[in-house]
Amino acid sequence: MFGTYLRRELLNRRKQTVIIAIGMALAIALVIIVNAVSAGVKDAQASVLQSVYGVGTDITVSQPATAQNATTQQAQGGGPRFDFGAGAGTDTGSGRQINTSRLEPTRGATVMDASTLTTAKKVANVQAAAAVLTLTNTSFSGTLPNFQQLREQRQAGGQSATTPPPTGGADGAGGSSFSVDSFSVMGLDPAGKSVGPLSSVTLSSGRTFTASDKGADVVVLDAAYAKSASKAVGDTVTIGGTAFKVIGIVQATGADSTTASNAYIPLDVAQTLSGQTAKISSVYITAASSSDIDQIKTDLTKALPGATVSTQADLASSVSGSLGSAGQLIANLGTWLSAIVLAAAFLIAILFTISGVTRRTREFGTLKAIGWSNRRITGQVAGESIVQGLIGGVIGVAVGLIGVFVVNVISPTLTGSIGSGFADAAGRAGAAGGAGTGGTGAGGGGGFGGGGGFSGGNGAFAGARRAAASTTADIALHAPVTVWIIVGAVALAILGGLIAGAIGGWRASRLRPAAALRSVA
Repeated sequence: MFGTYLRRELLNRRKQTVIIAIGMALAIALVIIVNAVSAGVKDAQASVLQSVYGVGTDITVSQPATAQNATTQQAQGGGPRFDFGAGAGTDTGSGRQINTSRLEPTRGATVMDASTLTTAKKVANVQAAAAVLTLTNTSFSGTLPNFQQLREQRQAGGQSATTPPPTGGADGAGGSSFSVDSFSVMGLDPAGKSVGPLSSVTLSSGRTFTASDKGADVVVLDAAYAKSASKAVGDTVTIGGTAFKVIGIVQATGADSTTASNAYIPLDVAQTLSGQTAKISSVYITAASSSDIDQIKTDLTKALPGATVSTQADLASSVSGSLGSAGQLIANLGTWLSAIVLAAAFLIAILFTISGVTRRTREFGTLKAIGWSNRRITGQVAGESIVQGLIGGVIGVAVGLIGVFVVNVISPTLTGSIGSGFADAAGRAGAAGGAGTGGTGAGGGGGFGGGGGFSGGNGAFAGARRAAASTTADIALHAPVTVWIIVGAVALAILGGLIAGAIGGWRASRLRPAAALRSVA
């Protein structure tokens, strides 16, 4: 009997069935498209975050920069400063050939005590934690004129006949020729593979770190940097004045062309060379479960009151550009639009079901007169509505999948960058370095008199520009569809039909048989 009535009502009331199904289909299709695009935007944000924070990291602990650090940097000239002694470098007769490098914390970053890692590991539900030290290696190479010799010549009234004119500059007449270059270096625990910058990279050649590399002068290079620097496995790279052997080359697995740093070295070695003993820049943490992230953040904030504790959701909010705009659009307009359309579809289904029940007054009155219970009548109406919702859900899934397919075919390109504040800070640090000037001393000897200094401007500026540029990426949006999205969409359609059927069935069960029989269908 149930099946007979169900088939008859769906065929005889085609208009009602079509309208309810179309309304439900549009709502379900929109829900699928919005959820798929939202998942795609989250994946794109994670890809951008990979270049700075590392994939697989649930929480990041860092120390905010202080105004005192900024003042100190300005007092020191703003950029990397190289101080040369009287006998520094190699004497070429007319000048001194100097090659030196310096490893120091990245401008704008603040180090913290390594005990922060121990504190983080003690927090409940922390599955893994690893510390890193973010550094910048700046190298100075070039020929500096012998200013003492030039000064003596000027005092003597000119050059002697036996003394050749000093060379070394671009004009070969007493100037200087030098270059300043910088690249990013990250110190990390060689044994920590489950969390951090190298937890999800792809090994291009060689090998990655092992626990035995602790204390060793070995380095793993980013593939893009290795290519630009013409380095391969087995070559050496000078970092902080020490030669490091290249043991491996890695590349990013996401849309970015670079990983979190140009070079990776053991943490203890990085601390020693940079003079940052027992210091770290950040702690990367993974939670035992995604449901534990909020609890871990709360506990870390209490345990480390002076630190900045950020989750992936917090970090994603710093992504700007068209990717950030897309994320805001999905979060604000997309979600609310889906909810409104879904509510409208439910309302349409309810109204049409109630209207259908009203037109079937004599039919339901007759059924009650021959012995149908209120529960059976309610079940009949609810069953018809559920089938109508299910039909709309199937159509909606098909339309939604077509919509997602169109999005993936078009594959719009989004530009994502990590917060303008990071890039601005890098730019200001580079500009400050560019304002530096070379210094001269007053004592005897070679080089800059009794000693001197040089503030590396151009190299620091170029390094800052590269650091800022590495946080920007063009990503083709891909909207993934999972089985759970489809299952959820169908469940919503069935829920809509169930609600409409329950309300319509309740109304039908309230009809009195005598009054129903006197009415006209």
